[in-house]
Amino acid sequence: MTEHVNTGFERGTDGPKVILAGVDGSDSSLRAAAYAAGLARRQNALLALVYVQPVMPAGAAMGAPVGDTTGEIAQELVAEIRESAERLRGIYEVRWQFHTFRGDPYAGLVSAAEELTADAVVVGASEQAGHRFVGSVAIRLVKAGKWPVTVVP
Repeated sequence: MTEHVNTGFERGTDGPKVILAGVDGSDSSLRAAAYAAGLARRQNALLALVYVQPVMPAGAAMGAPVGDTTGEIAQELVAEIRESAERLRGIYEVRWQFHTFRGDPYAGLVSAAEELTADAVVVGASEQAGHRFVGSVAIRLVKAGKWPVTVVP
């Protein structure tokens, strides 16, 4: 008889506890958030909505207050998500949190998934034409092989 040894955190054994959705304001990311909210509701999981605030190289902004602009995007996303949650209150109840990470989208989502111990990651399909050839954030997340990744068109 083999004895089971508890090795600590094990993702997804009883269904997901934390479902992470990357949001950036694009239509596909908002569809991904809605899809992830449905998954979270059905699984009674926490929905972690993550906005990755881009970091511009020094001087790239040519004096424009990029930090303020991306901060405003995060605030607008939170307002939009809260409004959607209020509209659905009483119909669907989903536990959710909003997080902002800094960096490029891939590294930011990886950091978020690790820090929040995500069991699954949901992202929108890239809306940038070049990503079909170079590789999107979604493809990079799938190749990382750390979490189940769902890509929502």
